[in-house]
Amino acid sequence: MSDPLYIEKELSWLAFNERVLQEAQDTNVPIIERVRFLGIFSNNQDEFYKVRVAAVKRRILLNEMHERDDGSNLLLEQIQSKLAELGKAFDATYQDIMLALARRNIFLINEDQLSDNQQKWLKKYFKDKVLRHITPIVLNKKTELVKFLKDEYTYLAVQVLKGSKEQHLLIEIPTDALPRFVQLPSDGSKTKKTMIILDNIIRFCLEDLLTGFYEFDSVSAYSIKMTRDAEYDLTDEVDQGLLEKMSEGLKQRLTAEPVRFVHDREMPESMVRKLSKMLKMSKLDHVVGGGRYHNFKDFIGFPNVGRKYLENTKIPALNSRDFESFQTVFEAISNKDILLYYPYHKFRYLTEFIRQASFDPKVSSIKINIYRVAKNSHLMNSLIDAANNGKRVTVVVELRARFDEDANITWAQILQEAGVKVIFGVPSLKVHSKLLLITRKEDGETVYYSHVGTGNFHEKTSKIYTDFALFTKNQEIGQEVENVFRFIDQPYRRFKFQHLIVSPNETRRRMFSLIDYEINQANAGNKAAITIKVNNLVDRGIVNRLYAASKAGVKIKMIIRGMCSLVPGLAGISDNIEVISVVDRFLEHPRVFHFHHGGENQVFIASFDLMTRNIEERVEVGTPIYDEDLKQVIIDLLNLQFSDTTKARIIDAEQSNRYVKRGNRRKIRSQVWTHDYLKSLEAKPLTKAQD
Repeated sequence: MSDPLYIEKELSWLAFNERVLQEAQDTNVPIIERVRFLGIFSNNQDEFYKVRVAAVKRRILLNEMHERDDGSNLLLEQIQSKLAELGKAFDATYQDIMLALARRNIFLINEDQLSDNQQKWLKKYFKDKVLRHITPIVLNKKTELVKFLKDEYTYLAVQVLKGSKEQHLLIEIPTDALPRFVQLPSDGSKTKKTMIILDNIIRFCLEDLLTGFYEFDSVSAYSIKMTRDAEYDLTDEVDQGLLEKMSEGLKQRLTAEPVRFVHDREMPESMVRKLSKMLKMSKLDHVVGGGRYHNFKDFIGFPNVGRKYLENTKIPALNSRDFESFQTVFEAISNKDILLYYPYHKFRYLTEFIRQASFDPKVSSIKINIYRVAKNSHLMNSLIDAANNGKRVTVVVELRARFDEDANITWAQILQEAGVKVIFGVPSLKVHSKLLLITRKEDGETVYYSHVGTGNFHEKTSKIYTDFALFTKNQEIGQEVENVFRFIDQPYRRFKFQHLIVSPNETRRRMFSLIDYEINQANAGNKAAITIKVNNLVDRGIVNRLYAASKAGVKIKMIIRGMCSLVPGLAGISDNIEVISVVDRFLEHPRVFHFHHGGENQVFIASFDLMTRNIEERVEVGTPIYDEDLKQVIIDLLNLQFSDTTKARIIDAEQSNRYVKRGNRRKIRSQVWTHDYLKSLEAKPLTKAQD
């Protein structure tokens, strides 16, 4: 039975993805961006199946083994019902967007809509560009389809008919080698832009591909896609290095059980049954009849072949006055603590921090922990340069960063070959903190320069994820950052932290203590308030503490981008809690905590969400903001988001995703106003630190 005090996290996550779909449905969003939101929605949905649905399925199987019922069967039914609802909404939105594109002279056509000139051009394109990447696979009783199919790739299931004889083939759509969208030559109109999807190019040339190898009366192709369970179980064999174990884990993922099979709804039922059987789909798995295209995540990269106004105008990243006013990053950070907010600020100050450290003769060591980084990372190359320059470089590489394992293994090997000390995290704990520590010799003393952030050291995502980054020369914080690195390297040691909030040892206690302080203030009749901004709030211990705070009269405001298990507005329980979610052009990613604390305004930024795994099963770090000006900046930015009358949705028990009512208020789009606010701050004269 579901508990009215908590929203199931899986259903809450689907409500979040519905907010993403709302962006595709919003006619005020530029049309090309609407197409791309379809891609983001689809990519999110794929990951949901891999992780969330797969986990529920595993729980059901375990329950059956132990003859118990924890409500997972009902939850799976609710999930599948919501997924079906979202699927219908997605299909309708896609059709609306295609019509809207056509009104702007952009056409995405299929193989039956080609002109004679386009047909000739495509035949040549297929022969010159596509054919070399196509090798049909014959399906027979010996085909191990579960092992053969790649997760999240799109295939064409081909039916070859000759009289009463029927054969089936599979063709992989080679999107790893070719663009999914191909612009066709003009058909006489200068304004009309026509594109075709790679799948339809192969469909159009299917008979050419098979002629000479198969005799047939007709050939038909139907799109299919399979999604696998993204989790895997690594053994703890002592004679295997972690690198080898992760490589084996990646292989295991390639053959993990399917949890979803999507097929063209026009596919003959006999083919659906055959493929489902070959994929060993169970009653718990999702067999979905959809449109003729799958892997809509490729629409994230949908090209704008029309006018510039059809996509978002770029918001230029700001220069940091605090960094630009000094010759070196070390002088800048020595002047005062610096707070950057990506993507509104340029990410290059972080990469420049490491680049300068890599050759600065005063720098003795660099320590950093890596969760996700860009494929071509300037940051990683600077770390290699630092090692070549004789610096002691330590990199903690998290090999269990979901979907980035392979890339992290590659970087780990490159770093090791360059002489960098690579640490593969802590057994049983993911290292998810965003720490960088540079040690420098100044006047014979060891001096720490620290970075504590809310996001990854990733040049690419820093352009689309909003994240805070604190640069500080505070030596007490620096020593505690050093102790976090020591704990990662020697997890049997225990350290006390006075400033940083560190998972897995400190976070729950510290968060409870901060909430309890506000409860005590409210009970004493004093002002008490909490403001939280995170990606997810699903830890029931934290939820219960926030309920207790609400009952005591603490005013709680939260911005939760994704999952929220807490139910706001319950009479006598959570009627002092207001929750909104902001979904817009940038992905809201910071974790921020503001406690009124008797007027002291304690403010923290952190790497952790309020999820049990982040609190108890990962190495996570939050840092206090001590500079009063920076505190106020964060508080102002939080208030700005609560003033949003354009992109803010209300989180409620019904998960209705209602937009915040504007009423007579100004039209405020917080992400745009955030840029304007920060731009005005950067235009002010620099504040010099007091001697």
